[in-house]
Amino acid sequence: MSEQPLEPDLDYLQKVLLEMLAIPSPTGFTDTIVRYVAERLEELGIPFELTRRGTIRATLKGRQSSPDRAVSAHLDTIGASVRQVLDNGRLALSPVGCWSSRFAEGSRVSVFTDTGVYRGSVLPLMASGHAFNTAIDQMPISWEHVEVRLDAYCATRADCESLGINIGDFVAFDPLPEFTESGHISARHLDDKAGVAALLAALKAVVESGRPPLIDCHPLFTITEETGSGAAGALPWDVSEFVGIDIAPVAPGQASSEHAVSVAMQDSSGPYDYHLSRHLLKLAGDQDLPVRRDVFRYYFSDAHSAVTAGHDIRTALVAFGCDATHGYERTHIDSLAALSRLLAAYLLSPPVFASDSHPSSTSLERFSHQLEHDAQMESDTRVPPVDSLVGNKS
Repeated sequence: MSEQPLEPDLDYLQKVLLEMLAIPSPTGFTDTIVRYVAERLEELGIPFELTRRGTIRATLKGRQSSPDRAVSAHLDTIGASVRQVLDNGRLALSPVGCWSSRFAEGSRVSVFTDTGVYRGSVLPLMASGHAFNTAIDQMPISWEHVEVRLDAYCATRADCESLGINIGDFVAFDPLPEFTESGHISARHLDDKAGVAALLAALKAVVESGRPPLIDCHPLFTITEETGSGAAGALPWDVSEFVGIDIAPVAPGQASSEHAVSVAMQDSSGPYDYHLSRHLLKLAGDQDLPVRRDVFRYYFSDAHSAVTAGHDIRTALVAFGCDATHGYERTHIDSLAALSRLLAAYLLSPPVFASDSHPSSTSLERFSHQLEHDAQMESDTRVPPVDSLVGNKS
């Protein structure tokens, strides 16, 4: 008799999501969010280590140690930094991460100096209709055409410098979260704090179930995904499978939905692993989860950074559906619940190929065959039954 699927604690998921959204964490300014997530792992009794800069590498012990798997979500968000202190006391910005200044205009922000925090607003260079009339509508959309107006006395560059404002100061954009009775969740920075919350909820469900994974699982929480290097230095173990957790754009031309979990088949880095992706799709199907396949055309993930760092791993990407990505984002609890359930099922599932514990082979006998994927997945020589894993812990 098969064991019942795990049900994540959705109240916990929403609670940690709201708390994380309240913590500013643009790439390069992530110490506080790292401490928060580390404390949640301590509460769950999951051991972890920190890299020098703050990537969290945790371990959920399994019945055997090899091959092991990693699941990764990122703590950093898009934001900006001070590029120039202007003569009029305003601040020019440089984006942190890849996003449009269109979504920055009108935002309330916090500017973090070496000695304190100042509040302000991001405005177009022509911000008053009473002064510029229709000329406002002719302004180009670019980071060269917006500036920060600080809520402080600073009418000149000298005024700003006397406040301790410097080039390179981080600028964090207010998340403006709203959780509605309809189940919709709107906020900036759901990418990827909603994915982190779904992973934490899945880990909580696994720990509280008392069911040990079949193989060691390593939850990763990276801090530089938005600038490309994410998981590049995060895999010291014998990881054979790497599943990234991120955001699925809901837009014309995309198959993703705010009410489903997406399995990405391809992104800007190319196709994801054939077998691992279909393993995730089968797990979703077995649990009757709402799932979509999608291709993300302008998109990279932590999985890409892990592969380009030289790791010989199978990679896949699962994502929650979200409208207006890198803008004022919106998802639904349906998608986050499906993502968390899929992650819990994956953490407890057998390896895609038991033979992946051997990174190289001189024989074709045990090598995968995409045209015979289903038969190989069902083969006892490929995925050993639970009983054969017990007692094999190295």
